[in-house]
Amino acid sequence: MKKKIFLETEYMTLGQMLKEVNVIGSGGQAKWYLAEQTVLVDGEPENRRGRKLYAGMMIELPDEGTFFMAKKEDNHAAE
Repeated sequence: MKKKIFLETEYMTLGQMLKEVNVIGSGGQAKWYLAEQTVLVDGEPENRRGRKLYAGMMIELPDEGTFFMAKKEDNHAAE
């Protein structure tokens, strides 16, 4: 499953992202989840819940799928 996650701010932490996609129920579970699962950020293993995720990054979660970080854009065309 491939999904986009739209950023409301400049970045989101990996712990926030895990909670956003309902992989964990609270931020306190992020450390445990990352210790038990191999999470890939742009193809590299990552175990820091505070890792900043920016638009254009790809996160792969075991048994959950692939997620793409995207900038939330307003629907105004550039002039």
